Amino acid sequence: MNNFAIKVEHLGKRYRVGGQERYKSLRDVLTNRVKAPFRSLRPSRKNGNGSSAAAGTDFQDQYPRRRNGNGFVWALDDVSFQIEPGEVVGIIGRNGAGKSTLLRVLARITRPTRGKAQIRGRVGALLEVGTGFHPELTGRDNIYLSGAVLGMRSTEIKSKFDEIVAFAEIERFIDTPVKRYSSGMQVRLAFAVAAHLEPEILLIDEVLAVGDAEFQKKCLGKIGDVAKQGRTILFVSHHMPSVVRLSPRTLLLDRGRITDSGKTAEVVGTYLNSGFGLQAEQCWPDPSSAPGNDLVRLNVVRVQNTSGESQQFFDSRESIGIEIGYTVMHPVTKLAAEFVVYDSQGVLLFTSANQYDDGLLELHRPGEYLSTCWIPGNLMTEGTFFVRVSVVEIQMPVKVHVFEENVLAFQISDPMQKDSARGRIAHDYPGLIRPRLEWKTRFSEREVFSI
Repeated sequence: MNNFAIKVEHLGKRYRVGGQERYKSLRDVLTNRVKAPFRSLRPSRKNGNGSSAAAGTDFQDQYPRRRNGNGFVWALDDVSFQIEPGEVVGIIGRNGAGKSTLLRVLARITRPTRGKAQIRGRVGALLEVGTGFHPELTGRDNIYLSGAVLGMRSTEIKSKFDEIVAFAEIERFIDTPVKRYSSGMQVRLAFAVAAHLEPEILLIDEVLAVGDAEFQKKCLGKIGDVAKQGRTILFVSHHMPSVVRLSPRTLLLDRGRITDSGKTAEVVGTYLNSGFGLQAEQCWPDPSSAPGNDLVRLNVVRVQNTSGESQQFFDSRESIGIEIGYTVMHPVTKLAAEFVVYDSQGVLLFTSANQYDDGLLELHRPGEYLSTCWIPGNLMTEGTFFVRVSVVEIQMPVKVHVFEENVLAFQISDPMQKDSARGRIAHDYPGLIRPRLEWKTRFSEREVFSI
């Protein structure tokens, strides 16, 4: 199809292992041209066979494909995809997969080794702290400079200026050189400029991690607003709830190649269950090597959906099952399975055990047991959660037979729909849990006096 915003064909980028390739920025080019205006008129250097190096060199002929040979590594290897105007597409993958390299190529910061990328529309990029800013210029000057690079007239930039400054929260320092800004201030200004100067295409890397939590929430809300305006967004993030909420389609990168592409929930599920991310299930088929002792051994632990399938990524409205399978080798009473859920900051959210089971006090004969607990939908907030599993004997003191930290992990995303706990509220809800509670409002009509 010819109607595209971004079209990438067989894109490749290689780097020298242990070396550093230097690429000129626009500022470098302009500075060098001022210093030596006639340098471009000098004869080009000759290559080994005496011919001049041509500007239109075929990269594929010049660099035969090699994964890690002769001191080179391919950060991107034969990447092809197309994004339509107005699409919001996520890019996920583990560290070193090539996500940031891809955005740098699309932003024309890094030159590809082979292949091509066609871009239709003005591009705003938020890739790293200070990208596109001149450190000697003030924040005010850099706003106008960024707008000029996007091809905007000064009147257009001026109409957005106050909104940009207010969003970045740097009013007091707007006339201070950017080199004196903290990294957080630079990120705030960079994001405000990229989001408010209305580029047709917005490239966003995982730079929001530099900012504080409140600003991150504000940025994610702004990205959602930009997406609703019909602009094209390419969004790189390790925060799966944000990717699911913002991006209907997602690309999965691994070692420089696209290994999956499609609906975000499905691609995220592939990523998390493929060993790149976290674990939704662990099994120990050999009892001799399973966690436990001579009385109790684990068989299986997993996070599951209501269909009984292992699952790692959940809509906040879904019920989540924690299943613990264990083998009892000798008769024992008062045996309880339990788990603890932590958030990504290590904060304990809650503990649950099957102490309410009628069979808890009964004799547990030797054999296999399977205990499942269900966490109801619309209870937990968004985020990544880790599960500790244990099997204990309820006595004084409690006797622990199995104790496994971070044995499971799962992620929750709130879809921001009417029947979710977030509902119509755009900003994030603070707190460790997010229950959907019922509200009733009564109204009584009476005469109101004006004051």
